[in-house]
Amino acid sequence: MNLNLIPNIKHTDSNNFFLLAGPCAIEGEEMALHIAEHILKVTDKLKIPFIFKGSFKKANRSRIDSFTGIGDEKALKILKKVTTTFNIPTVTDIHNVTDAAKAAEYVDVLQIPAFLVRQTDLVVAAAKTGKVVNLKKGQFMSPSAMKHAVQKVKDSGNEKVWITDRGTMFGYQDMIVDYRGIPEMQQFAPTILDITHSLQQPNQNSGVTGGKPELIETIARAGVAVGVDGLFLETHFNPSIAKSDGANMLNLKYLENLLSNLVAIKKTINTL
Repeated sequence: MNLNLIPNIKHTDSNNFFLLAGPCAIEGEEMALHIAEHILKVTDKLKIPFIFKGSFKKANRSRIDSFTGIGDEKALKILKKVTTTFNIPTVTDIHNVTDAAKAAEYVDVLQIPAFLVRQTDLVVAAAKTGKVVNLKKGQFMSPSAMKHAVQKVKDSGNEKVWITDRGTMFGYQDMIVDYRGIPEMQQFAPTILDITHSLQQPNQNSGVTGGKPELIETIARAGVAVGVDGLFLETHFNPSIAKSDGANMLNLKYLENLLSNLVAIKKTINTL
């Protein structure tokens, strides 16, 4: 898909991977703008096409007392302010059919969570907004099965569709990335590797998902070497106080070093 179809996206001629990055959830305006500004500074320096990510609400929670959001409209307006302040596109995930049209008024890319990617009504509703639809591969699905999710978007009259691999369940409390699936899914749509959720450790006894953020660069290097079209990561200036998914987030202070290393690998791959 031509990235230039996304409003406000930059550096599309750099021959780099593109990046979806930001906090797991929108916790407030100040934090969202702070994180967006930092990522933009780094991606502009490295000429990486960048889309700011933030969930306007979190519906898939382990416990009833887990953080779900600051209010739908409030969070969506913050995402819109990120766009107007920094002239960058945004992506958020949706969970209900009614979320599709509502979120489409504020963001440029609609993301279907992995647990919901087989929900036909949700996928179709996202597709019919005309926005780019990012389908997260279900942790329970084979790479080849994603062709059916992609086809639902296309059959709804929307060719703007991506796939994001976020790992596959390995036992009850671990995830693995099968890199053989990347080129397979690229036959169906541009494919992104989620380098933070792939390191989650779900189903903990505490009801709070764990993770292995120290392996983010390991996962990312392999993905870039394999030839993914884009990368997805969640980052926060202090993951220990993040209200959602802090255990597998990248600390924002490590972002530039990580992306610099990945861009170097990409340049090497481009010369082969």
